[in-house]
Amino acid sequence: MARAFMKIVRFFQRPKVSDRTLVIVLAIPSVLGAITVLALGDARLALGNVHYLLTLIPLLIRRSRPVTTLALVAAVDAVSILTGLVDSLNVATPVALYSMSRFTPGRTTAIASAAAWAFYTLLLELGTPIQAGWVTTLFTVALPVGLGQLVRLRAELNERGRREIADAAVRAERRRIARELHDVVAHHITVINALVGGARATLPPEQEVTRDALESAEQTARQAMSEMRRLLDVLRADGNEGPDAATGVGADRLPALIKEARSAGLPAHLTVTGEPVELPAAVDHAVYRIVQEALTNTRKHAAGARASVRVAFESAAVEVEVLDDGLPKDEGTPGFGLGGMAERVALCGGQLSTGPRPEGGFRVHARLPLERA
Repeated sequence: MARAFMKIVRFFQRPKVSDRTLVIVLAIPSVLGAITVLALGDARLALGNVHYLLTLIPLLIRRSRPVTTLALVAAVDAVSILTGLVDSLNVATPVALYSMSRFTPGRTTAIASAAAWAFYTLLLELGTPIQAGWVTTLFTVALPVGLGQLVRLRAELNERGRREIADAAVRAERRRIARELHDVVAHHITVINALVGGARATLPPEQEVTRDALESAEQTARQAMSEMRRLLDVLRADGNEGPDAATGVGADRLPALIKEARSAGLPAHLTVTGEPVELPAAVDHAVYRIVQEALTNTRKHAAGARASVRVAFESAAVEVEVLDDGLPKDEGTPGFGLGGMAERVALCGGQLSTGPRPEGGFRVHARLPLERA
């Protein structure tokens, strides 16, 4: 019985089966009843058929306005039962309850279900000669509502699975494109750069114009390689790696980061030496993330620590140093923060050194070359 009912539910959930079709199917008993009424001349049966048809009409909007549908059906039920026209509910009521549960969020469903249970309990107590009781009404409401929630949850899980499959396919395609760009374009640009550099080295001293042109071409090739590496980083990003997967945080956000650290209870100050310059995207992100991770480690692993951050801009590199004077806690197995720093610095072609200071505390120092980046 339950399996047959589920098959009927799945049938009416198909996109090709419209609510109009559902109403027509459910109206067939009323049409047959009308024929019987005409034959018998029973006015009460005629009014009962009118009530049945009136409760079916709101089902036409059960998907787009499920709560409104339930309210309209309940209103027709109230008028018909309180006037003595009918003494029981018909099939439109559980269908409206199911539709409300199937097509509305969980909180709205809970509120509407509780209101429907209280309403129909009071209605059946006042308007019918046989007292149904709140337990019977509870099952009358809970069964279609529970079924609607079950179908809704199953549909959401299926939709989530389809989105995850589609996202995985997009990420795989982006990684494939990144590999193709790296294997084909990067190789040829590297060869061009090497050939131009070799040609420039073999020119006689008096051909300055040609030497300048070849040097410009060599610099353009290096710049193209740098821009392509950034593009490859964007293509390889999965979209959930934080705001610096493509653009976002950088060295100019360090003052705000220091302020946030102070607000979190870590005394910290920032020192900038040298003339600040616009950094390549990879270096810019690495500077911010190194400082961020170092300050996070200080808050987590050092008791009563104070931190100092120094950023030094040089002509060919930028240095980042984070010092603290706290006493380390015994945290057991270390996390992935230092490993993530090392990976970022390695991608920029830089050097990273971390470890305890002789005078106490911890030191993180990174040197990131600008030309390599």
